[in-house]
Amino acid sequence: MNLLRAEFRRLLATRMWRGLLLAAALLGGGLMGAMALVGPQNFSPPMPGLDTGTGVRSLLGFLGYTAFVPAAVGALAVTSEYRHRTAAVTFLFAPRRGQVLAAKLAAFGGAGLAYGVILAGTAAGALFGVAAIRGISLGLPTGTVLGLLARVGLAMVVFLLIGVGVGALLRNQVAALSVVIGYLYLGEPLLMMIPGVNRLYPVLPGGATAALTDFTYLADAISQEVGSTAVHLLPPAGGALLLTAYALTAALLATILTLRRDIT
Repeated sequence: MNLLRAEFRRLLATRMWRGLLLAAALLGGGLMGAMALVGPQNFSPPMPGLDTGTGVRSLLGFLGYTAFVPAAVGALAVTSEYRHRTAAVTFLFAPRRGQVLAAKLAAFGGAGLAYGVILAGTAAGALFGVAAIRGISLGLPTGTVLGLLARVGLAMVVFLLIGVGVGALLRNQVAALSVVIGYLYLGEPLLMMIPGVNRLYPVLPGGATAALTDFTYLADAISQEVGSTAVHLLPPAGGALLLTAYALTAALLATILTLRRDIT
């Protein structure tokens, strides 16, 4: 408990977390509000409108592609301790490194939950607000929309923990940020465009997120564009379990290697 309190105190003492929560509000409310105002039917290529279930699901699913933000913040927070050598002081006062990393994961999990709640809450406010202003009846019931947004928020928690695990594994700040941002923002979309290789997409982190949030539009659009067979995603429960497995694997590897490696 002392380690957990110390980790929360460390988080609250930095400006990064205020910026993270502000980013959640801007990405949730700002991005969702802008897309809803423009209208998915006016996108290029056009998408189904907000008065259809497919249109609402697709619009909400785009929030899943902002997961690189919490993942990058998690990696940045952990690698900063190695960059500024504060990890040495931490392990000096708490030699049991496994407990230290467990406390970090718990604290970052709380921060990820706050991020996910703000992201989902502001997105819900923007979507329902724009729909009311434009006089549009959403194509999905309110409960279904809120449930999809809750899944998006859950995905953000998991990706922040994945970022923590990657940061603890690599320890180099530039390398960790390059991995989480480059892979999530560029790597997976490129893999989706390669015929044959795109069949792996459902078991990758992005594919698991798309399954969890029930977002099939982008995978279907890329498959049609490159002329490959349609990609079949996992069911939402399978996506949630797979994402959780990625986070646990990263945390387990980070714990094992942290126990064995010199921190200097």
